[in-house]
Amino acid sequence: MILIKSKKEIDYIRESSRIVAETLQLLKSKVKQGISTLELDKIAEDYIRSNNATPAFKNYSQGGAPGFPGSICASVDDEVVHGIPGSRTLKEGEIISLDIGVLKNGFFGDAAITVAIGNVSDEKKKLMDVTERSLQLGIEQTIAGNRVHDISNAVQVYVESHGFSIVRDLCGHGVGKFLHEDPSIPNFGRKGTGAKLKNGMTIAIEPMVNAGKYDVFTAADGWTILTADGSASAHFEHTVLINNNNPEILSIC
Repeated sequence: MILIKSKKEIDYIRESSRIVAETLQLLKSKVKQGISTLELDKIAEDYIRSNNATPAFKNYSQGGAPGFPGSICASVDDEVVHGIPGSRTLKEGEIISLDIGVLKNGFFGDAAITVAIGNVSDEKKKLMDVTERSLQLGIEQTIAGNRVHDISNAVQVYVESHGFSIVRDLCGHGVGKFLHEDPSIPNFGRKGTGAKLKNGMTIAIEPMVNAGKYDVFTAADGWTILTADGSASAHFEHTVLINNNNPEILSIC
């Protein structure tokens, strides 16, 4: 069931999403060679809790997997999403996708960015740029009366025109009262199909783009999703409010 949010509920989602955005910007300033993903996790959790909020991912469980142990998802290079923070230290030339969810006042916000560690290859720069731009193109389709797959198609067409692949096993989603709500929002699809977008919907649009093929697999930890061919992957995400013809990005500082 697709949930339409009231003004008060939207304000709560906006607050949670603001904290997400601020935490991501804080982490972006801390990403450097030699820092561990666990250190980034602690920085994020401390900041989230200082805002009287809760890291939404910590102990979250899905599909029979054990509760997620981190406050953030920290996914490096060929890790697409759901990377578990740990002792791994970042190295020059890598990219890291940082995905954060926040719960405050009973409502969720969710967003992600991909950050370069020092100087990265031209291919990785292009991968990041194309993924971020595809998110913006998807957001432009997030208007009342459009269909979910108008978002999906805008993302897919742009990404594939640049020679990259859309991950097909994972998708965006509604967000707000729950971390994951209807509708599912794939990053590929046929324009003019899918559920109709309505004012008051809040959705998380999140292109996950591989430099190689779109095939992925789950690591033995039950969480980390990796590219099957070992190619790099990038991930950008925003929580967006559908508001007539003016989609509002809630997860922005």
